[in-house]
Amino acid sequence: MSDIVETDRSQIAARLERCQERINYRFRNVSTLLSAVTHASGAQHRLASNERLEFLGDAILGCVVCEILYHNYPDLLEGELTKIKSVVVSRQTCAKISDALRLDEFLILGKGMTSHATIPPSLLSDVFESLIAAIYLDGGDAAARNFIETHLGPEIELAASGEHGCNYKSQLQQFAQREFGNTPTYQLLDEKGPDHSKCFKISAQIGRDRYQPAWGRNKKEAEQRAARNALSEINGDEIPFPSD
Repeated sequence: MSDIVETDRSQIAARLERCQERINYRFRNVSTLLSAVTHASGAQHRLASNERLEFLGDAILGCVVCEILYHNYPDLLEGELTKIKSVVVSRQTCAKISDALRLDEFLILGKGMTSHATIPPSLLSDVFESLIAAIYLDGGDAAARNFIETHLGPEIELAASGEHGCNYKSQLQQFAQREFGNTPTYQLLDEKGPDHSKCFKISAQIGRDRYQPAWGRNKKEAEQRAARNALSEINGDEIPFPSD
């Protein structure tokens, strides 16, 4: 811990202990965690900061998210997967998760940085990626993957269901109101699977016109897919989510 500028060792140890409790991961080598939370301004030289870990963490994050998307969304095309990935691994999303975990409480900063009222989002994003790399180096692929899935799984679902820009329900509603002065409704046609892992079949309807239904792993996903089916059917395009 000699690389840390003007910081009491006992305070650092306590901070690292709280960090491990917060992220629900116990490090075998705590010095790796120390590097992950040390900003360049708080280290005697940049090689002792989290910059190299950030570089590795960015690559690990992208790889794991790509694999999750590939396996969980077999019906999506490459361009659609790319759009979702870009949202999930963005600095904005990483900063959001970092803020939710309150990782700023564990950062080791130089005096110039500690004078700021708030931590810049870019720094929050960097420490999240650094932490991913630290967990990977300390506990291996499975530990890093579990951390990423735990904290970014909901973000993946949001992005895939259109909450971050590809909101097909919103597009269909705008179309229906503009063309027909009506609002789409969604009908649950079927469901299958055990209670803890149900799938739902839902169709979109505008007035008396019911469009091709779609299956989803939850009702939100099924409604988004049904809305996209409806838009495709209206435009005379191939149905992206055939239900049969």
